[in-house]
Amino acid sequence: MAWQSLRMAALAPDGGRPRLRLVPDPPVAPARPLLGAVEVLPGQVRAALVDHSGKLLRRTVAGFDPAAREAAGVDAAVRQAALECFDGRELTGVGVAAAGLVDPERGTFIEVHDVPALRGYPVAEVLRRALGVPVYVEHRARLQVLGDRWFGVGRGLRSFASVSTGAVLGVGVFFGGELLAPHGGRSGAHMTVLAGGEPCTCGARGCWKTVATTRWLRRRAQTEGLGTGMTLEALVRRGDGGRPMVEEYADNLALGLVNIQQLFAPGLFVLHGEAVEGGERFRARVEERLRRDSGWSTAAPPRVVLGEAGRPDDVALLGGAGLVLTHR
Repeated sequence: MAWQSLRMAALAPDGGRPRLRLVPDPPVAPARPLLGAVEVLPGQVRAALVDHSGKLLRRTVAGFDPAAREAAGVDAAVRQAALECFDGRELTGVGVAAAGLVDPERGTFIEVHDVPALRGYPVAEVLRRALGVPVYVEHRARLQVLGDRWFGVGRGLRSFASVSTGAVLGVGVFFGGELLAPHGGRSGAHMTVLAGGEPCTCGARGCWKTVATTRWLRRRAQTEGLGTGMTLEALVRRGDGGRPMVEEYADNLALGLVNIQQLFAPGLFVLHGEAVEGGERFRARVEERLRRDSGWSTAAPPRVVLGEAGRPDDVALLGGAGLVLTHR
């Protein structure tokens, strides 16, 4: 036992001045291993070191060519982001948020329509060999809901949905205290919302993705003569000039949420990503259309809230950390 400090002892027997003696400091609890999170997006790999309160202690980013057909570039980016972020730190495990269809049991990608090199990519095996810790993989949209459940507005809730908006679209559902993650399940981006609609990257027509992503917004803004590279935030700043397109975008987003509400009735939808840029008016429009079209008259009306404006890109990484906690 190491004696580390001088402290006051009990009073002397004669009631005089207490004696000073060396006493041991209380034992310090060992620090808990940290949580690793990796997010694989088209052309980019992000990694974060996360503590058990959900604080992101370190972040790294590495890029790769999304058009490449060989996995060498993906391999290099995954290893670079992970090793730079986690080097020298003790980890409980790593949770991977994958922007595409995955096989969680094998820890592999099944398909990412825009990134041919990710087809069949064994991301869990690559990270296990590089880091020597357990690695868990799940679809990005489904992991978002774990980020909200462990560290965000979903804490303590039994049922709610987390929505990814922007270039990547999807919904994760937490229902009855469990994450809905059926084998081979998708995130909703390719549900059909318009019969005979535009062709989608998946080969079908009328997918939710074709009308409720950044790609649609920018194409539509250019067609309407509002400029190229338009963002939702910029359209909101235009006031009445941008309002029709902002409302149309909100209505398109609500199309998919209505289906989710009809099937699972999560009651609460947390919007992340681009939708946060739309602010209160955009949120209110989505909620209005969701309530109107989902037939909630016999139950409590569904609600829509915005994720944290200061950390719109963090929720999937937090979900990766939450996935590790879920497997403990």
